Amino acid sequence: MRRTGDRIRHALSFEIISLAIITPAGAFLFGLPLLEMGVIGMGSAIIATLWNYAFNLGFDHALLAWRGSVGKTFRLRIVHALAFEAGLLAVLIPFIAWYLGVSLWQAFLLDVSLAGFFLVYAFVFNWAYDLLFPVPHSRLRTAAPAAR
Repeated sequence: MRRTGDRIRHALSFEIISLAIITPAGAFLFGLPLLEMGVIGMGSAIIATLWNYAFNLGFDHALLAWRGSVGKTFRLRIVHALAFEAGLLAVLIPFIAWYLGVSLWQAFLLDVSLAGFFLVYAFVFNWAYDLLFPVPHSRLRTAAPAAR
């Protein structure tokens, strides 16, 4: 499994890169002032960073208990991305509704469109992160036993 420092690097790099993309793009697409989109982005990033750390830690523990490995297949990566985004939607909708002074439904629509971006982004980012910073095989428990 990944160590705490690696998980922190993962969560922070995920959010910093996403903020650089989503703040100007979101302001343009939703017709919001850059400052408002920035506050939504930053508040969402803080919430998402905490969620990212907790979710990925729990997901890896569940994988380790279930499969004896934290390695992810293509299908597991899809499940991982969908479950992450569904949980984050439930957490972010009240924040967006409160900050923008809109209904939960309007916040849901805004958040769902952002989640569409993040669904693809999370899949690509996590795959790239695993390629750039692979989990050492000794912690994957997938190494074959030594031949005698």
